[in-house]
Amino acid sequence: MTTLEDTETTAASGEVVELTHWIGGAATPGGSGNFGDVTDPATGRVTKRVPLASAGEVVDAIGRARNAFGPWRDTSLTKRTQILFRFRELLNARSGELAELITAEHGKVLSDAAGEVARGQEVVEFACGMPHLLKGGATENASAGVDVHSVRQPLGVVGIISPFNFPAMVPMWFFPIAIAAGNTVVLKPSEKVPSAALWMAELWREAGLPEGVFNVVHGDAVAVDGLLTSPDVKAISFVGSTPIARYVYETGTAHGKRVQALGGAKNHMVVLPDADLDLAADQAVNAGFGSAGERCMSISALVAVGGIADELVDKVRTRAEGLRTGDGRRSCDMGPLVTRAAQQRVSGYVDAGEREGATVVVDGRQGEFDADGHGFFVGPTLLDHVGTDMSVYTDEIFGPVLSVVRVDTYDEAVDLVNANPYGNGTAIFTNDGGAARRFQNEVEVGMIGVNVPVPVPMAYYSFGGWKNSLFGDTHAHGTEGVHFFTRGKVVTTRWPDPSHGGLNLGFPQNG
Repeated sequence: MTTLEDTETTAASGEVVELTHWIGGAATPGGSGNFGDVTDPATGRVTKRVPLASAGEVVDAIGRARNAFGPWRDTSLTKRTQILFRFRELLNARSGELAELITAEHGKVLSDAAGEVARGQEVVEFACGMPHLLKGGATENASAGVDVHSVRQPLGVVGIISPFNFPAMVPMWFFPIAIAAGNTVVLKPSEKVPSAALWMAELWREAGLPEGVFNVVHGDAVAVDGLLTSPDVKAISFVGSTPIARYVYETGTAHGKRVQALGGAKNHMVVLPDADLDLAADQAVNAGFGSAGERCMSISALVAVGGIADELVDKVRTRAEGLRTGDGRRSCDMGPLVTRAAQQRVSGYVDAGEREGATVVVDGRQGEFDADGHGFFVGPTLLDHVGTDMSVYTDEIFGPVLSVVRVDTYDEAVDLVNANPYGNGTAIFTNDGGAARRFQNEVEVGMIGVNVPVPVPMAYYSFGGWKNSLFGDTHAHGTEGVHFFTRGKVVTTRWPDPSHGGLNLGFPQNG
């Protein structure tokens, strides 16, 4: 068995590393006999094999988390917070290691991977304030001799099912808050990018987290369904595509669980005629092609209002053509897509857009890519004259494809955003404060940027969309995250008094 400490050495030598689960505070070899390949998307080479858990292995991980819950719940807030602070310090010191793991398996460039780790760390820092966040309320003498107080208590075992595109940040949206609040965790990361979860599990052990509080089980639908149907799992946090988010929500709630399931997106960036077009073009490129478009907050629809479209498209074209695409470890601007299937899917959408009448202004299907081997590359792609009935507009492509939709008026732009079934993020670029204020009030979207193309909130606010971008009523992290991972209890107290008044079978009344 090879540990993560040996991964980089063995991968460099060409050896395929066999990964493990993390159950009960230790690396646990997979016992199902089923494995998936983990590829380096910049080279196309298989570097690791990840075990796919059996139903029994999922039950074992949940059982270890259940056994750890009581002692962890009863651990003082002071002690829990001290461990969280140690995790924070270790992550700060070694964040570069985690970024390298992300780039090697996802493909995003190192600077982008480092940014992902930093945004996840913000939630760790937020969770370090859990003693304050868990404070309840109290009322003395609510009735004669009666005091009332409220508390927030942990749920128990919680499951986290995370996507491939943010293997560190998305799990960190959830587990720091869950653990600090006194819950235990079973994390099922994407089998495409499994190593970040194991790395963080080892970091938790080094920080002093007790065995069984944080567990990692790799797998496919078997592992997902094991978490969704287990009576010992009290809550599920999920991020992924809308069809799977709907399935997770419906299955989890049918089995009595609290569920937050974040789904897909089709994010619009509206550019008004008065906007700074150089700023808008810069930000459209950053938000459309960063991480090869594999972000749920990527801009995929650039809505040009009025007569600015030709000039805006030309400015975006110039910038897109200057980007260098290749291996994320070579200081490129953009890396590969995560798998060969993703590359083929994205290229297929560009083919369809061209057939349906869109103008291919910048074509990323062909090009020179700075990488060895046969990586999964699609370069920056810009389509103009995109109609709202084209698949490049209606579908979530999840790739570096920016579609320009032309409209005549502000009202048409807002109607376009609101008619879309997704409601994750949107942005408006303008120098008109009145228009911006009206936009943020009128659009039916959960996260809005004003001259900010990727409006991901800080950790002390909550992340979440509307419509088909969220199933459940609770967003991720922030105070909503604290509420999600705890439940309220109200205690009404009266101590005996010699003059208690004897029997009275009437309904209690406040006096």
